[in-house]
Parts: sequence; structure tokens; C-alpha cells
Amino acid sequence: MSAPTDTHCPYCSLQCGITLTPKPDGTLSLAGREDFPVNRGGLCIKGATATELLDHPERLTAPLVRDSRDDPFRPATWDEALDRIAAAITATQERYGRDAVGAFGGGGLTNEKAYQFGKFVRVALRSRNIDYNGRFCMSSAVAASTRAFGMDRGLPFPFDDIPKADVLVLVGSNPADTMPPAMRFLEEGRERGARHIVIDPRRTATAAHAHTHLQPVPNTDLSLANGLLHIAIRENLVDEAFIFTRTNGFDAVRRAVRSYWPDRVERVTGIAVPDLYELVRALAAAPTAMILTARGVEQHADGTDTAQAWINLALALGLPGSGPGSGWGTITGQGNGQGGREHGQKADQLPGYRQLTNPAHRAHVAGVWGVDPDDLPGPGVSAYELLDRMGTDAGVRALLVSASNPVVSAPNARHIEERFAALDFLAVTDIFLSETARLADVVLPTTQWAEESGTMTNPEGRVLLRRKAVDPPPGVRSDLQIWRGIADRLGRGQFFPTEPEEVFTELRRASAGGIADYAGITYQRLAAGEELFWPCPAEDHPGTSHMFTERFATPDGRANFLPVRPRLAAELPDEAHPYLLTTGRARSQYQSGTQTRRSPTLAAAVPRPYVELHPELARSLGIADGDPVRLSTPRGSAVLDARLDPGSRRDTVFVPFHWGGAACVNALTSDALDPTSRMPEFKTCPVAVEKAVVTADEQNGAAARPAAVRT
Repeated sequence: MSAPTDTHCPYCSLQCGITLTPKPDGTLSLAGREDFPVNRGGLCIKGATATELLDHPERLTAPLVRDSRDDPFRPATWDEALDRIAAAITATQERYGRDAVGAFGGGGLTNEKAYQFGKFVRVALRSRNIDYNGRFCMSSAVAASTRAFGMDRGLPFPFDDIPKADVLVLVGSNPADTMPPAMRFLEEGRERGARHIVIDPRRTATAAHAHTHLQPVPNTDLSLANGLLHIAIRENLVDEAFIFTRTNGFDAVRRAVRSYWPDRVERVTGIAVPDLYELVRALAAAPTAMILTARGVEQHADGTDTAQAWINLALALGLPGSGPGSGWGTITGQGNGQGGREHGQKADQLPGYRQLTNPAHRAHVAGVWGVDPDDLPGPGVSAYELLDRMGTDAGVRALLVSASNPVVSAPNARHIEERFAALDFLAVTDIFLSETARLADVVLPTTQWAEESGTMTNPEGRVLLRRKAVDPPPGVRSDLQIWRGIADRLGRGQFFPTEPEEVFTELRRASAGGIADYAGITYQRLAAGEELFWPCPAEDHPGTSHMFTERFATPDGRANFLPVRPRLAAELPDEAHPYLLTTGRARSQYQSGTQTRRSPTLAAAVPRPYVELHPELARSLGIADGDPVRLSTPRGSAVLDARLDPGSRRDTVFVPFHWGGAACVNALTSDALDPTSRMPEFKTCPVAVEKAVVTADEQNGAAARPAAVRT
């Protein structure tokens, strides 16, 4: 029997440490690692069942092609599948130009894959069109953090700092469901007497454990933060010395929040005036205090400004860079949500957070890649814009999708499905036949997390080595091998190594001197157990666990305040759509559900999609627990099972977004975009709610679980 392998969970951004041990029957046992500081042996239900997918009967193990969109898939050789992709790329670019071919990636790709995918598009395809599903997740916090602090690292301090906060404010964050092992940091804080305040329209499992739970009207967090800053200024609670020595722009923000009187903020947000004062005074009086935001704040068409408003409050109170237990941060959700956005999957970005529009940045990366800087394309468009323009004169005609399922995860999802159908050619790499893969012309089977090595970066900026534990099934290849095979056929294969460590060595060179500098991080140091946080510019550097202790990453070393005000929402409740719809995750499901809906344990835990309603709202509409409920917005409707929850707001319904087809809630969500981050408006849209008379497909739960492949 082979030796155990220490590695990491394939799901959320915590990347919990696990040990995989071969059993006599050829399967693997899985246990949490006590030595890994993030989870210390703890695992959630998703991590504990991760091995269920390794030998799943629906696992793709051979390339699939079809001769027309009306034909079923049939197995093909790798040569046939790769030849088809290369021929489609060549024909499309000859007819429409290089930018007519693009790529869409995922926040679960390893650092090596994220880096190589961005390079593949710019060097092999020589196209500007690449973006990824992280644009739907962290992009607003990224934009706000970059303009305030000069850089983006989700948490500029380790998770171990969280228990040291005497007052912790969580805004739009529910780690009890989205990343349960992280709750130990909150529990440790409460055990030492910390006070926790959760701001969320729902009474989540996280809110239930907090000392105070405030339930604002959805999409009023910006007004709330401005109102809290107004009180802090009015009560002389701001840190004038910190503002004077370490920041710019406070006077403009002071003027901007003058009109946010507490009674006005109460009318807008629904938070009572005494609660506003109590929150500000608690933050200001605490020896250490921390504000953490997440998707509830950021997934709005003004998400960047909303995140900025909370940063403004944190800066005014002197929290960022002030030592362990204090600061502002954003909690990243996707498995490699941090690393996946650092190294080139974003439309405007090169490795190490370098910018495509900066000549010096282009020259550095081009030198590492061995190409002429002038041959690198310019920035492309954001994720939703890329998808929205598919099959048009302004968009791509052929697309490669890797480790993403935008037919479920994108807003206005039925429109996006129509755009996929308008493509001349679609190729998808995945481990299962996802809803997006089912639309493809070619589907390529890829290795899973335990079948390959690579690095991941968690929200702290901690770089981790995910080790290979088992061989993949015969006929399966890694994404690195797939991209090399396509590049070979395009005459550019010499630029693309396929061994993860060789790719990482090149990534280190490409990121050297950048904001996210990995130059000093090696597989050997990680394998030896060193805890390495970027930036780590040299092999004798210990890494940087705490950011901003002496200066911020701006040119003058000072953080930037920025005045922000709410904008009128793209859609407001009306007589036809009188309620508010918000979306999020369920504890036993993950992202678009491609993996978790196939896990027998996880599927049994939440077998069907559902909508949470307050009992009073349900009673007024004649809806009982378990009844089918139809939700309708201007984009369409979906039918889900009712779950009555007295912790919900009476004007708000909540739906997890893990299901596709007729139960796809993202078919209802708004595609209004934040002007800075290009984040879609996932979290709030007006909705009609009624007891449903269901169709046969809806009654049978046709969309609750993906269909098996037809061959």
C-alpha cells in the first residue's frame, strides 16, 4: 500500500489541509490535517466527501465530439479532438481575425494553470479575449482594495489574526455555510471575549452565533457605511493621527457623508438609529477591531463603491495596517480565487498583477515568455461582456472554456445559454459533462485535484502545494497537456511546458518585482512545510504575512479615501415585482454544482433547489413549507421548493445558485454591471413570488441534476 499524501481540499478558498491514504480496496481514505493552521484537522461536509468524485461513474475519461449540434456526442481519439479544435481556431481567425477566438477560465484552476491559460490565449491564440468566473465573485473588492491600498490581497493578514479582534464586523458574509472550518477563528475570538456583529439581510448560521445581528434592506450597505462614518466624525471617534500620517483624501469623504444623518440612514437601510450608534462606538472603543466584507457587499452594480465605503470607515478608525487583530479584508470564496486572479486570467492583467496597458509590465512578461512585447494583445472585455457578445460581430466566434460552468453561474443565464448556441465553435475541458459542456462541439476530460500537483493561494496570500496522490484514469489529460497539444497544432507549442513545477518556475520569474511577487517561493520550500505568503521576492525571504504595517502599496505609501454615493439601482420593486431576490450558497453545495450535485452524500443533504421565505410572506401568498413556488423577474421564471425561515426579511427571498436548467436562479438575476469592476448585480433584483402550478419538467426536477452523457 502506498504512503499517505498530505494535500489540500478541492473546494473553497480555505484550501483545508487533508491527508489521503490508500486503502486495500484501491480507494482513498480522507482525513483533515491537524498540522495545517487554517483548519487544524477540521473539515466541512464537502471536504470530507471529496473523494466520492474520483471514481464517479459519470466521470469523463475520453474526448467527446459531435459532427453537428443536433448529433449526440461520440467518443473520439485525442488526436481527432485536438485537430478539430486547432482547425476551428485557425478557420475562425482567418475569417474574423485573432480576437474572434477567446477563452473563459475558472477560479478553481491552480496557479500554474491560471498562469498558463492567460499565456496560452496571448501567445498561442494571440487574442485579447480571456476572462474568468472570478469576475463574478471578488472583482468589486479587488477594485476597491486596489484603488484604496494600491494592491489586492483578500486578507492582508493571516486568519489567525481574526480571533485577536476585540470587535469583529462581518458584512454580507456567512462563513458558517460557505467555509465552515473558518468558524473556529470566530469561536476562538468569542471565547476570549470578542464581540461579533453580523450585517446581513438573512439570519444566517453565522448571524445566529453573533452578539448582534443587523438586517438591512438588501443593497443599502453603501448608505449604511456612509452613515456609520457620519456618526464617527460627528462623535469625534475618528483616528485623526492615523488619517493625517497614513492617508489621503479624507476631507472629500468628510464632506460627502455630511448628509447621511442617522434618521435618514435608518429610513434607507431599516437599521435603527440606536443600533447605528452602538456599532460605531463599539468599533471605535475596541483596542483591536476588524471589518470583513464578502459577496453580500460586493455582488452589486455599485459593489466597488460599497466596498470602498467600508474601507473608508476602516481607514477613518485607523484599522488597516495597525497590527494584529485590526484591519479590513474581504473573504474570497473560490478554491483559488486569490491566486487565480493574480497571474493573467483577467482581461486586463498579466502575471504578478502586472497590467497589459503598462509598457514596462509588458516588456518584463514578454521577456520571460520569449516574445516581442509588441506582439502581446491589449486588454479584452470582462467576463459578462465576453459571454454577452458571443457569436456577434463584436465578440468571439469560437471559445475555449476551462473549469467553469457559466450556463449556471452567469447572470441572465438563459440569455448566456442562447449566446453559447450562437457560437461557431465551443470546446470545454472538465471532469464531468456540465451544463456548459453539454453545449460544446468538443469536450476534453481533465485531471482532478488528487491526480495532479500544483499550487493554490488562499485569501491570506498563503501559497500552498497541492500534491498528486493518485494517477488519473487512462485517457485523461491535464489542462497543461491539453493547451500544449493545441499550441503544437498552431505552431506555438515550444512556449508551453507541461510539468507543473516547470510552469511554476516560469511563473516565479514572470511575477518577480510585481505586486504579487512569487519569486522566492519554490516547490522545495513548500514541501518542507514553510508557511509562505506573497510577496516573497527571494528564496531567503520569509514571505509577508502582514501587509501595510509601515506603508501602503500606493506610490506615496498612503492609503486613499474616496467619496462614494449610492447610485439608483438598475431595477426597483414595482407592482409586478414587489419583493427582492438575493442569492448565495448552501452549506452542502458548491458554486455551479458540477461536482457537488454528483456527490451522493451532498446530493442527499440538499436533494432539490429551494427558496427561503419568511413565514408571514408565505402565509400572505398561500404558500406552505415544501410547496412549489414560482419566482419571476423580467428575465424569466424558476420553480423551487418553499422553505419557511423566520430569519428572513419579510420583503426578501433567498435562493442558492447551485442548480441549472428550469431551477437556475441566475436565469433571473440582473446583468447590470459595476462600472469599475464589471461585477454583475447578482445579489438584488425585484421579483414576483407565487404558489406555482408546475409543468411536467419542473415537477420532475429536470434541472436539479445534470443528465449523463449520450454516446
